Amino acid sequence: MKISHYFEFEDHITGGIRESVKNQRKMLRRLGIDQSMDPHLDSDALHLNLMGPRSVWYAKRARTRGVPVIAHTHVTAEDFGDSFRFTNALAKPLKPYLERVYGLADALICPSEYNRRLIEEYTDTPTTVISNGVDREKLAGFAALESEYRERYDLSEPTVFAVGHVLKRKGLETFVETARRMPELDFAWFGPLDRSLKGRETKRLIDGSPENCTFTGYVEDIRGAYAAGDVFFFPTHEENEGIALLEAMSTGHPAVVRDIETFSWLTDGEDCLKTAGSFERELEALKDPERREELGTNAARTSDSFALPETARQLEAVYEAVV
Repeated sequence: MKISHYFEFEDHITGGIRESVKNQRKMLRRLGIDQSMDPHLDSDALHLNLMGPRSVWYAKRARTRGVPVIAHTHVTAEDFGDSFRFTNALAKPLKPYLERVYGLADALICPSEYNRRLIEEYTDTPTTVISNGVDREKLAGFAALESEYRERYDLSEPTVFAVGHVLKRKGLETFVETARRMPELDFAWFGPLDRSLKGRETKRLIDGSPENCTFTGYVEDIRGAYAAGDVFFFPTHEENEGIALLEAMSTGHPAVVRDIETFSWLTDGEDCLKTAGSFERELEALKDPERREELGTNAARTSDSFALPETARQLEAVYEAVV
């Protein structure tokens, strides 16, 4: 089987979508499936990861030639707002565009049940839920970096941390204000700042954050974030899945998350702590190292089903079905 696995704007897109694509390509190599990174129509299937204009053009051509089209639904109008400058203005017209272009596919891959429920309002194209997955090999040996990264960013145990692009949608204001109300704890957000792409409110929150709140900027070895952090804090308002959450769980970190539909697969009090209100009580409870270890162990166990070998089999099944 030969798959044309195309990621439009690959040189410019970072964050969760990029990590998902890297995971997919690693899965294809493990499965021994021949893959091309360019949108070739001499393949058994065309797999598109971002429905930009070039991807749409090839999807239309593929349909006329009888080549099955698979599209990943990484982008929705719902999670597009409160991200970078101008994304709020673009979110409204984005939905009818996505309704049309997702309808060009023969099969859609959704990273979560929540994402699938959104997409089923866009189009009647058949959907399959396959997690973005977590690459445990990428994170191997993270613990050895603890001293280096704690010293680099002057962080003390227990450090409350987040990983990924610093976006308002991901609960930036909650993160900053929680840090302000809990000055006895260190808070660290590991991930690109991209100030030129940020709106005025986002930059105000970053610049006005308290002394115990650190924004590291881009971290070349992301294992350092999981080494220096103790409690993963993810107060995001909207998420299709959350690769950083899966990574934190797989490295045995307890997670504190906002109680939103996306995280319905998590069990409050067992493999995470959830709340729809203030997060102080939950973070206060995780000052206890025994409670952190208990939740972290359960979180790692839950993350087993998201490991790449499991998601690889699911991806292969989709390819076989459409081909």
